[in-house]
Amino acid sequence: MNTIQAILNRRSIRKYADKSLSKDLILQLLKAGMYAPSARNSRAWQFVVIQNREMLNQLSQLHPYGKMLQEAACTILVCGDRSIEKTEGYLAINCAAATQNILLAAHELGLGSVWLGVYPRQERMNEISEFLQLPGHLMPVSLISLGYPAEQRAFPGRFELEKIIWK
Repeated sequence: MNTIQAILNRRSIRKYADKSLSKDLILQLLKAGMYAPSARNSRAWQFVVIQNREMLNQLSQLHPYGKMLQEAACTILVCGDRSIEKTEGYLAINCAAATQNILLAAHELGLGSVWLGVYPRQERMNEISEFLQLPGHLMPVSLISLGYPAEQRAFPGRFELEKIIWK
């Protein structure tokens, strides 16, 4: 699949088959995330991989839109590392780029995924940090729900000429 095709065809998948993900597959996703661009090439991110069923179930209750985590094979929490990058805005942007790379890589590898926003919702950030006992220098930005898809989603048109300003 080419890059444009992956971007246009990727959809959020919330239903998953009961099948685990191999460590090698997860490492491919993380590698894709780590190859995202970052401000000043800081690469100020950390990734928390959660495959434990009990923890996934608990996270599904912590995040208001995380019900699909009950079926997910895995979730990756993308965190910004404040000990490397001091500008919070850059942390969020860098982690967003890493998140998008992981979503696209998951699609390429035949996986379903959903981006669950954590940052900038302070309550979500605090609850997830506390639950996972994250060190204070890590700022949770996004959760990525992952698994083999058990649903197909339609491809709605999203290209809107009226959102383009030409000068």
